Amino acid sequence: MGIEWYDRIARKNGGYRSNAVFTIEGISAEQLFEERLVEMLPAFDTVLDAGCGHGDFTLKMSRHAKSIVGFDNSIEMIKIANSMRDESQAHNISFIYATTKTDLPFTDGQFDFIYDRRGPTSILNHSRILRSGGTIFGIHSGALEMVKERLHSNGFINIQIEEFNQAVFYFPDTNEFAKFLTGIPGNPDYTDPSLSKDFDAKVEENQINGKLGVKEYKYIWKANKP
Repeated sequence: MGIEWYDRIARKNGGYRSNAVFTIEGISAEQLFEERLVEMLPAFDTVLDAGCGHGDFTLKMSRHAKSIVGFDNSIEMIKIANSMRDESQAHNISFIYATTKTDLPFTDGQFDFIYDRRGPTSILNHSRILRSGGTIFGIHSGALEMVKERLHSNGFINIQIEEFNQAVFYFPDTNEFAKFLTGIPGNPDYTDPSLSKDFDAKVEENQINGKLGVKEYKYIWKANKP
């Protein structure tokens, strides 16, 4: 998936703003991740949001943190994030353009805590920017074996991984489902009528208990740098 997808979503929706309406049944890993993150943040002085997107979640978490730096590999997303920060007048947050495909523009041991909310799992290959004893915390929906390998190969300790697959997202109609699918990184715009045949197949595939729904499979991981 190229950077063009992220830039397109940024220009079209002002960031990851699908605004899809759905209800959740069961324990959602996303909700649990956010609750745990809010509890953890006050204990750290320097925090990095890896793959911050258009920055709304970073701004939300900044209420609980002393200082947060957010980076993303989409210049368009960072433009939106900086604009939102200026409007909010938050003074403990900054956004920069950066990519894990090259060396990140941070010093060794700069951060006490890194969180990765569906951002690049390759942040694990940049452990030098996390201080000794620091914590890294993330949530993802794919590449579990890759995350495990990167955690071990980069020398992290106290590794914890929890898998969640019980929550179901139910949609009131196909329009909301189309918006939800379109917001998933790499997906085409399923609100486009020209994709109606492909979208109809998605609707047929995602029937749960006679309703239009998607089962949430995600895992939460946490580790420390020795």
